[in-house]
This record gives sequence, structure tokens and C-alpha cells, in this order.
Amino acid sequence: MSVLLGHVGTALVVVGALVLALAGVGLLRLPDLYTRASAVTTASGLGVGLVLVGVLLHHPSLGNTVKVVLAVVVQLTTAAVGGYAIARAGYLTGVPLAKRTRYDELGAVVRTARGGPERPGRRRRPGRRRGRG
Repeated sequence: MSVLLGHVGTALVVVGALVLALAGVGLLRLPDLYTRASAVTTASGLGVGLVLVGVLLHHPSLGNTVKVVLAVVVQLTTAAVGGYAIARAGYLTGVPLAKRTRYDELGAVVRTARGGPERPGRRRRPGRRRGRG
């Protein structure tokens, strides 16, 4: 049984490492900050979870199980919050959207908060100001 757990654990560690490597490729290849942040936060949650569960299968115990569960919960929570904060900060500072982006739902919220007209779904490119020559 322990040999089988070792093989499954090794497979999970390798798959987790591949998921993290794929996130690195996404970081280099995706077109803008928002898709990069999404890819990295999603893949890091899955990749770190797989690696930790794989290591747990190599050294199973109640103490290690508690540590892994806590580590995965903290990782998923902080990755999601961090990715959201980075993307929102980028948006509010004017980092442009990719050219393929069709909808800008946050733009309507930001314009309404600043006292401008509300036009949901309208495409807006942050960083480009109109009316200034």
C-alpha cells in the first residue's frame, strides 16, 4: 500500500509542477495583465494543492494532513484575493485591456462612482483619455 501511495504521490507532484510550469508559460504568452493574473492565480491554487497532496501521500500522518489542509486553504484564499487586488489596481491605474476584450463591466461602475453617465457593457480602454490634445 505504501508503494502505491508513493507512486500516486509522485504523480501528483509531477502534475502539480506541470500546472505551475503552464502558469509560467501563460504569464509570458497571455496578452494583458488581467488574463495573466487570472491564469497565475488559478494555476497556482491547483498546482500548489496537487504538490502538497502528493507530498502528503509520501509522508501520511494526522499532523501532516492538518498542515496540508491549512496550507491549501491559505493558498487558495490568498491567491484569489491577491489576484483580484492586482487586477483591480492595474485597472484603476489605467493598464490597457487587450484588443480582443469586448466588455468592460467595471468601467460602468467606475464611471458611476466618479459621477459620470452609466453605460453598462460599453467598451472602454483605460489609459486613453478623450478630449485632451
